[in-house]
This record gives sequence, C-alpha cells and structure tokens, in this order.
Amino acid sequence: MKFCKTYQEFMQEQQKELPVVGFKKLKKILKKCRKTHQSQSQSQSLENSNSSRDNDNGEVVLQSSTSSSSTCPHQCPVCDGTFFSSLLNEMSAIVGCFNERAQKLLELHLASGFRKHLLWLKCKRPKSHSALIQEGKDLVTYAMINAIAVRKILKKYDKVHYSKQGQAFKSQAQSLHIEILQSPWLCELIAFHINLRETTGTSRTVPGLFEGFSLSLKDDKPSLSCSFFESIKLDVELTCSICLDTVFDSVSLTCGHIFCYMCACSSASVTIVDGLKAADPRAKCPLCREAGVYEGAVHLEELNILLSQSSCREYWEERLQSERVERIKQAKEHWESQCRAFMGV
Repeated sequence: MKFCKTYQEFMQEQQKELPVVGFKKLKKILKKCRKTHQSQSQSQSLENSNSSRDNDNGEVVLQSSTSSSSTCPHQCPVCDGTFFSSLLNEMSAIVGCFNERAQKLLELHLASGFRKHLLWLKCKRPKSHSALIQEGKDLVTYAMINAIAVRKILKKYDKVHYSKQGQAFKSQAQSLHIEILQSPWLCELIAFHINLRETTGTSRTVPGLFEGFSLSLKDDKPSLSCSFFESIKLDVELTCSICLDTVFDSVSLTCGHIFCYMCACSSASVTIVDGLKAADPRAKCPLCREAGVYEGAVHLEELNILLSQSSCREYWEERLQSERVERIKQAKEHWESQCRAFMGV
C-alpha cells in the first residue's frame, strides 16, 4: 500500500479533525511543475536541433546547452510560490496542535488530588486511564507519521527538480521550530509510555502499545529511542553538553537541545530563583548558538521521573544531594540581595 493512502486512512480514523500535510494538493503542484519542465525541455531540444549548422569546412556544429530537466532553476515559478508556503503553514499547524495536545495530556497525567479532578472536568475527557494511554500512543503516531509525510514530499520535490532545495527547507523548518521530531513534548510522551510500562505492566494487557520505545545505556550514557514503521527512528541523547554527564532535572530549549536545569541557567547567566524566563533574549544555546531559546524552555518532568527510577537511580540520588547545596546557596544569595535592595543598602 502506498504511503499516501496509509496516511489518509490514519488521519480519517482519528476522532478529532487534526491538521495534516496536504499530500494531494502538493503532489498536484509538483505534477504541474514536471509537465512545465518537460515542455520547456522539448522546446529547448527543438531549438538546439534547428540551430545546428555547417561551418566553413562543411562540418556540423551543434550549440551546446544544458537541458532544463537536468538542472533545477534558481527560482521555480510553478512551485516556489505555493509549494513551500503551503507546506510551511501545514507543518506549523501540525506541530502547534501536537504540542498543545501533548502538554494537556501530560499535565493531566502528572496532576494529583483536587487539581486532577478539575483538569478532568476542564478537558471534558473520559475518566479512564486506558483512554489516556491510548491518546498518548495516538499522539506519538501522529507525530511520526507526519514526519514521514514531510520527508517523502520533500524527497519528491528534489526528485522533480533535480535539486537539494527540499533538504535545505528541512533545515529552515528546524530553525523555525516547526520540525515535529524536534518537539520536547515528543520526548516527554516517549518517557511517559516507558514509565507506564515499568510501573504498571500495561504492555501485557495492551499488545503493541509500547513497542519501539526504549531507554538504553551505552558506555554509561543513556539515550531515548523510538522506532516507527521501520522507516524512521528517533534517538535522543540524554547527556548534557555542558557538564558532560547524564542530564539532571532536565530542560529542553526551544531549539530542541536538552540540558540540566542548573547548567542551562548558568549558560543563560540567570539564577535558579529567577529561572530561564528571565534570560536575556540574546542569550544563545551552547550547542547550536541560536538566540532566544530560553524563554520557551520546557521542563521534562516525565523524563526526570524515568531517569530517577531507572538504572540511573544511584547517580540521580548523588546528583540530588550535591545540587541541593548549590540551590540553597543561590537562593540565600538571591534573597540577601533583594533585602539589601529593599533597604537601600
């Protein structure tokens, strides 16, 4: 079965109408573009054959030219005006919908007591734990299948144009934070499912629910992985590039890179009391050097639970003890400075 049909069937099965990649519309644009290039190529070939002539020695001279079908024009009036703008809007809508739904689901799962009941009522969800799990699985599937859809349509674009503009567009999408595999909420959902598998044994009662989700250790360095459709695999390294150790109290910046919370605060030149929202908008990610990535940082609660209860438990306890001293020190210094400012000292 072609992926386009599989994609359409999956989206039709969803209970809610969700943003999608407009496969049919985008393929029609590329089909029109291909026909245009073919007609241009035929016209060029005809002109070349008519321009062949005999020189003074009676030899036949053919004017050399490059077929328009063998190279991609710098600007494609058929595609560039509609193809990339349409795909950009669709990707933005998809990642926005995914982030919002995943955030609400995980907020509901992590809530407790009276707050949890209020969230159930506010979200108007069925009070079923299995329904919550199934929604998480559907969200991961939604993210993965849309990532495949974008990859395939961009590959089709490059094939039609004999170019690498589709690959360049992927880099642009990452810089705009609309690449769905970059979303910190996808990492949280994977950790959410692994936590459920380890604590409740739900995988025995719901076959296939947790297949492809795993936390692995290589040279004592943990990584989170998710396989889907045997054609796409997501690997998330859980080593902080600042302290070079397993991330502790992890936080994901909007560029998608994960750090320890205290390391991120240190790189942004803010205290843990002020938090990352107080970071200078010009502050850059230590890895990709992108500015303005701290204000929208996401605290990865599910990932923290997973690491604290997995094979990293001993490390987590040691790190907790060592950071507690530093946190108390920073909090004390902060309040002392606030008191001095209040007193006018």
